[in-house]
Amino acid sequence: MTGLSIGIDFGTTNTVVALAGADGPAHLVRFPAPQQEVFAFRSALSFHAPPEHPSDRTVEAGPWAIEAYVEDPLETRLIQSFKSFAASESFTETQIIGRRYQFEDLLSAFLLKLRDHAGSDLADLPRRVIVGRPVIFAGGAPKEELALQRYETAFQRLGFEEILYAYEPVGAAFFFARELAEDATVLVGDFGGGTSDFSIIRFSRANGEIVSTPMGRSGVGVAGDAFDYRIIDNVVSPELGKGSSYTSFGKVLPIPNRYYSTFARWDQLALMRASREMREIRKLVREAVEPEKIARLVETLDENYGYVLYRAVSRLKEALSSQERAEFAFEAGTIAIRRPVDRAEFEGWIAPELALIETAVDEALADAGLTAEGVDRVFLTGGSSLVPAVRDIFHRRFPTEKIETGSELESIASGLALMGRERDLTKWARRA
Repeated sequence: MTGLSIGIDFGTTNTVVALAGADGPAHLVRFPAPQQEVFAFRSALSFHAPPEHPSDRTVEAGPWAIEAYVEDPLETRLIQSFKSFAASESFTETQIIGRRYQFEDLLSAFLLKLRDHAGSDLADLPRRVIVGRPVIFAGGAPKEELALQRYETAFQRLGFEEILYAYEPVGAAFFFARELAEDATVLVGDFGGGTSDFSIIRFSRANGEIVSTPMGRSGVGVAGDAFDYRIIDNVVSPELGKGSSYTSFGKVLPIPNRYYSTFARWDQLALMRASREMREIRKLVREAVEPEKIARLVETLDENYGYVLYRAVSRLKEALSSQERAEFAFEAGTIAIRRPVDRAEFEGWIAPELALIETAVDEALADAGLTAEGVDRVFLTGGSSLVPAVRDIFHRRFPTEKIETGSELESIASGLALMGRERDLTKWARRA
């Protein structure tokens, strides 16, 4: 793989890998997944061990992890969105089938499986890699240096000698710059599962080459996963007992909301079955005013319905991106929850996140010392950029002809790989 540069976009929902030579476009690494070939490798891990032989542990990643879970959901531990606690100081380790895993253990296990499934494309890795990172890591009090240390350990285990980190929207900007026919100041918005990130870059031409100058950036630790939680909190959780009551010593008390906050983190759902709170929830089935709702909560957690719920939420969100109204449908075991949802209703639920994203856009402009009029082009990428209310944030600030979208999953990884051609990477990437 001599002469190739490699870019890796490790995302909350999907991971994409791209390779670039000395010239021409970058090309995406593809994976022969069980259903069809893909380039967007799901950022998921599964751990399976039969109860009678717990030492026979099988670890899988990406589409193969999803397949393992679907085949045996009760005996398979599925972990999604684990990037969201990369910068969490409170997350030290998790126990999976009798073995302890730190964040870097989860990430390295994931990367090693990704490399294996890529086959010959990644059989001989170059010594250097450019890895995407959010402008602001997800979480209430993210520790950036901690996250980068954890990344460093995991990517070293993959065999890389030099690991550079570049902001994800900057990677997307490099991808977008290929299409520019003239000098331009570009605002890139990257909307992932865990973070929304923004960068403003000036692209100009000198001596036949594109010269790029970073001008401003900002980010916020909310994006698609936060939108998912709002759907669950308003549609699903009430059917699982949120907002209902139970009796204790003759008093009627509210069901604790903390039981439902776990649904904000896909990676945490599978942990609930062995938690102290799970014992409390089982007891509530006998004490609840509406025991059938708490029984549904117990079944959802006991039977590991997290992935089925995730798919139902994703289908609704996708439908509301093109329709004014759509039906939410979650069916698993004895549970069947159906409810029509208006786009305006959904937008009301995610209003707090939209406000944070809007503020971050303005912060990027302020960091660059620009008004909206000073931006020539706007490029929106990432899955959550398809949400109409997210796009409206930009249409309120910029003329429609300045705004472009597309390549939602490939732009960052491809841009990171193309960045590897830069003579001076110090402006764009840093070590941990």
